Amino acid sequence: MKIATFDTTLRDGTQGEAVSYSVDDKLLIAAKLDEFGIDYIEGGWPGSNPKDREFFERARELTLSHAKLTAFGSTRLARNKVEDDTNVRMLIEADTPTVAIFGKTWDFHVTRALGIGLDDNLALISDTVSYLKAHGREVVYDAEHFFDGYEANPDYALRTLEAAHRAGADVLCLCDTNGGTLTPRLQEIVAEVRRRFDGVIGIHPHNDSDLGVANALAAVQAGATHVQGCLNGYGERCGNANLASVIANLELKLGHTTVGRERLRQLTSVCAYIADLANLPLRSDQPFVGRSAFAHKGGIHVAAVLKDSATYEHIQPELVGNRQRVLVSDLSGRGNILYKLEQQGLASRLDADARRALLERVKQLEYEGYEFEAAEGSFELIVRQALQPDASFFEVDGYEVTLRSAAGDEPRATATVSLRTAAGPLAGSATSHGPFNALHEALCGALATVHPEVGSIRLTDYKVRVLDSYKGSAAKVRVLIEWANQHRAFATVGVSDNVIEASWRALLDAVLLELMRASDRSTAAAPLEPASAN
Repeated sequence: MKIATFDTTLRDGTQGEAVSYSVDDKLLIAAKLDEFGIDYIEGGWPGSNPKDREFFERARELTLSHAKLTAFGSTRLARNKVEDDTNVRMLIEADTPTVAIFGKTWDFHVTRALGIGLDDNLALISDTVSYLKAHGREVVYDAEHFFDGYEANPDYALRTLEAAHRAGADVLCLCDTNGGTLTPRLQEIVAEVRRRFDGVIGIHPHNDSDLGVANALAAVQAGATHVQGCLNGYGERCGNANLASVIANLELKLGHTTVGRERLRQLTSVCAYIADLANLPLRSDQPFVGRSAFAHKGGIHVAAVLKDSATYEHIQPELVGNRQRVLVSDLSGRGNILYKLEQQGLASRLDADARRALLERVKQLEYEGYEFEAAEGSFELIVRQALQPDASFFEVDGYEVTLRSAAGDEPRATATVSLRTAAGPLAGSATSHGPFNALHEALCGALATVHPEVGSIRLTDYKVRVLDSYKGSAAKVRVLIEWANQHRAFATVGVSDNVIEASWRALLDAVLLELMRASDRSTAAAPLEPASAN
């Protein structure tokens, strides 16, 4: 059976502590979720903050091939007519094909939080759903606190669903907003709703009792065909149901279809991509997608797994884009490399020996602290360097960065760069507010005379993560930099115990990648001839 996936990483997920995305981050994640095959992407609440309003304005530029972008809001305020309600108006102005609205289900919330009568609340629900349907929107009705409301007053909780249903709601989504409902009871209640209502029943579990995934699966088994959650389980308090685990279990354990088996192989990389944009580590022990999900350390386990992985692995890790790891020796699979090459359309250009060498280089870099899930630009560069091992567009003789701050003045950074190219030596210098911007301008300024295409690269985001915090200020750092040019957006990564050097390495990757792409598009960027052997 097809189960619709509704990802709320960009709305409910951002309510989690330490989770914050820029508008650019949200646009990149929306594109990635669409590529992965998510059915609904809840982009935010346009009536609540300027960032979400800007997101929906800019999201009109997105070309989504599969997902329905969804704006989120509430039923009208009790004091407003629906046509005069600012929140409802902004939902219409967001211009998304689907709108998700929440309404009160628990009589305690109606009388205590809203301070209105129970019948008045039914009118809020009915009016808002009818108005959105009249404006051509698909409406997902989120019944807030449904399970708590059902336990307190089942008749009234069902009446709220009836109000939304009669008004034309396309989905009745049952929310375990406080995350406190135990799985057997949740399954009973969902089954009762399924018996009473036709159409699509959805489930929106929270993880406060560590049952978010279990409750989502139980709801599907009771008849729900629409599941809401966040990849990586982000969200307020203890988070939403981890949609990554929900999707994997539905596909691999229960035989349902969500994103499909082929796209399921992207699950690990998509989760890592979202974590990197959140500037948060992907939990090593996260089921299905964490680095430790298929890692083996005990001697008995390792011996058995090397004979047959099914001895200690509940699925084949490749099904979700992960890999088996044997700690200490850190075995890696060539299939992961081949998959990435196929993604970039480069698999046919590397033979088995070249792929093996590429794998060894990636393994060594990962050992040094590099990760390529979000830094797809750096991985593409490694592949292109394997295809053109003799290409060298420039060589770096050195760089220098100084930072000066006088009393009362803003600090200023100056960078100088010395290079050698086929056209001769080049030098660049730039002064800026920050050392990395000065380096970027100095390098690209020096190269612009022979390689003008590097001038099109612009920085869109910059993130630093400490890799071994126990070393204090001497810790190694990983710098992830997002870039864009007229062709695409991409990211590169650098690792060092010096943040400037790590940034420099990520910058070099971006510039070299642009030159190698340009050399593929034309012969304008001539590589430096390799030195003579004589």
